[in-house]
Amino acid sequence: MRILPRSLPAAPSSDSGWREVTPGERFVIRTSVQETQGIYTMLEIIADPRNGVPMHVHANEEEHFVILEGSVHLVRGDQTAELSAGDSVTVRRGTPHAWCNLSDRPVRMLIIFSPGHLERTFRLIGSLQGDDLSAVLESNESDGSTVLGPPPFENIYSVLTPRPRP
Repeated sequence: MRILPRSLPAAPSSDSGWREVTPGERFVIRTSVQETQGIYTMLEIIADPRNGVPMHVHANEEEHFVILEGSVHLVRGDQTAELSAGDSVTVRRGTPHAWCNLSDRPVRMLIIFSPGHLERTFRLIGSLQGDDLSAVLESNESDGSTVLGPPPFENIYSVLTPRPRP
């Protein structure tokens, strides 16, 4: 089955369910952990060019990526891959990993965490005002995720180095 592209939301709005991680990266919860009784949560993520995440590890969750539109570079342990629309990959718990959008257009992907309790961290991210992400990093630690270092790519905006607001 081929997923057809659709227009990407320009920015989060309170009535759409879209929330911002950092400027240039937004998400919406597509399937809540409550709906699956804890088995998984599914997020849709849209990341602008040069946005990504730092190297990190999840102690409790598998993380499944399904690329819907665009491409993303993924480092998983000692492997590096470029994933394009239609590709999917799973990162096993305990595996250091990071992703970023090195292309010149947004990437749209589904990320499924199983079990789904990491949704709590994303809800915290979506409730923050301004650029204070220290609460996110603290929540990640308490939820079993640990940031290991900066993104393994040059000149990437992430929670550690957010894109300046216009």
